[in-house]
Amino acid sequence: MIHVSFPDGTLREYDDGFSPQEIAQSIGSRLAGAALGALVDGAPWDLTRALPGDCALQILTFNDEAGREIYRHSSTHLMAQAVKELYPDAKLTVGPPLHDRYYYDIDMPPVGEDDFAKIESKMRELATADLPIHREEVSRDAAHELFQNLGEDYKLEILAELPADEPITLYRQGDWVDLCRGPHLPSTGKIKAVKILAASGAFWRGDANNKQLQRLYGTSFPNQKELDEFLERIEQAKLRDHRKLGKDLGLFTFANEVGPGMALWLPKGAILRDTLETFLKREQQKRGYQPVVTPHIGRKKLWEISGHWETYKESMFPPLMGEDDNDTFVLKPMNCPFHIQVYANEPHSYRELPLRYAEFGTVYRWEQSGELNGLTRVRSFTQDDAHIFLTPEQLDEEFRRVVELILFVFEKLELTDYVARVGLRDPEKFIGDVEVWNQAENAIIRAAQDLGLKHTVEAGEAAFYGPKLDFLFKDVLGRQWQLGTVQVDYNLPERFELEYTGADGAKHRPVMIHRAPFGSMERFIGLLIEHYNGAFPLWLAPLQVMVIPIADRHQEYAQSVLQELQLAGFRVEANFANEKMGAKIAVAETQKIPYMAVIGDKEIEANAVALRARGRQDLGSIPRAALLEKLREEIA
Repeated sequence: MIHVSFPDGTLREYDDGFSPQEIAQSIGSRLAGAALGALVDGAPWDLTRALPGDCALQILTFNDEAGREIYRHSSTHLMAQAVKELYPDAKLTVGPPLHDRYYYDIDMPPVGEDDFAKIESKMRELATADLPIHREEVSRDAAHELFQNLGEDYKLEILAELPADEPITLYRQGDWVDLCRGPHLPSTGKIKAVKILAASGAFWRGDANNKQLQRLYGTSFPNQKELDEFLERIEQAKLRDHRKLGKDLGLFTFANEVGPGMALWLPKGAILRDTLETFLKREQQKRGYQPVVTPHIGRKKLWEISGHWETYKESMFPPLMGEDDNDTFVLKPMNCPFHIQVYANEPHSYRELPLRYAEFGTVYRWEQSGELNGLTRVRSFTQDDAHIFLTPEQLDEEFRRVVELILFVFEKLELTDYVARVGLRDPEKFIGDVEVWNQAENAIIRAAQDLGLKHTVEAGEAAFYGPKLDFLFKDVLGRQWQLGTVQVDYNLPERFELEYTGADGAKHRPVMIHRAPFGSMERFIGLLIEHYNGAFPLWLAPLQVMVIPIADRHQEYAQSVLQELQLAGFRVEANFANEKMGAKIAVAETQKIPYMAVIGDKEIEANAVALRARGRQDLGSIPRAALLEKLREEIA
């Protein structure tokens, strides 16, 4: 017999060799019908694969993020199988799921809308056939022979790069087979509604020196109704997509000469960023944070000590050569090792703690080109990062204070559609002692409960050095993105041998809190653009007032209004173009400027302006002094 624990805390006995599918069937037919896969001790697991022994089990359905990932992953395989049946000479590379969709990079001729319909039809045919999906563990030699016979050159290249100690697994459905870690659905029949969304060119491994492939994007749902609703959301979202609005409003751009995933902030976008930074810096100063500034690169040795090089190397840019072969540097993927060096610069007493170091630090991560998405997934981004060094006794109170700051930020920005997630360790990817991890995980769960946060607890979502509390927001497509985060870390202080002198005169190890209310400035602003549909509140708007003279004779007075507003600290411009007033107002509306100060003969005579609000609201005449007061009050 084996002992299986469930998320609700119950413990049950089953025969050795039972699979999650058999357990789901024993619980009830409804769960068995909805089950897609499982988490076994926090790791994704095939529904039909026998359990390894005593374990923690969670049956996954389409309501679970991990369940949807398995569903979309299997849909990727279904698409690849359909392509191979329709285009036998096509060669497959890789095909990951991406939240609410998936893609597969395929070496094949370009495809278009007519091809999409054929591929979708073949996918539905294969799904209706309800082909069982089988997992096979094979020797490296057997896998090599198989893909050599199939002429799948890219699979051979991937196979050759797999670690020597990693099991080689294949997944078969019908006559088709793929090299894959899995897990997958038990059969193709679980996939009910599919759609090919787009095709684009993509270089193999993201390298322009390699062959260009076809990247096929698709999505899938358990029924046609959900698919139709998703497609409708896509159409609606196009109107407020941050990439479109960012271009229309002149906030940011990307340049091929600079490289993908690295945004260039235009003047209005830079004002927006600076306004957000100033807002948070002011709040941090009130709460005892001290500013620091650190470099963009550091010696590779620093990342070896921190553990990044061991556990995070695949997400880092390749090393940069220093003065000799033994002196290499790395673009920083995180700011924490630098802030640790700031702390280690001088000895500390318990009387100084907590010490709070804050920095808007730019970091660099090697995201795959297929995962880049406007500002929400980039390779270069700035974090509103802070690291707090404290005694173990101070942890609960300081963690609570950090979460309260994050919630304050969300409230001021009118962000309400979020859920908190407690991220526990990945059983295979963490550093440090299990007992220390348990302490840190329990502290975060306790804080989330004490603060009354709506939250989930999910294994495998921690950073490699410590558990965390993430705040997940939905974009206009309903996709979840991580913004604010708080992490508890006992491990990096240990690895860097940090100390403070306690009340007993002895040396002690501090605890670290990593925190970022915005998370990534790029992602945060991307979601803010969509949240406000580009119509930012007055305090945040890059341009707050547009002064509009009706005729040339009104320009001198308009200039004096412009200067008065500028001297008062407002962000203002004037439209002196030789156009009709209606056209000038239309320009201001298109740019989503909060207020327009229109000036004609009556306004000059009354020393006033005719005030209009965004959305074509006529607010009537207002004296200049009253206008200044109104703007100040609204911003406050």
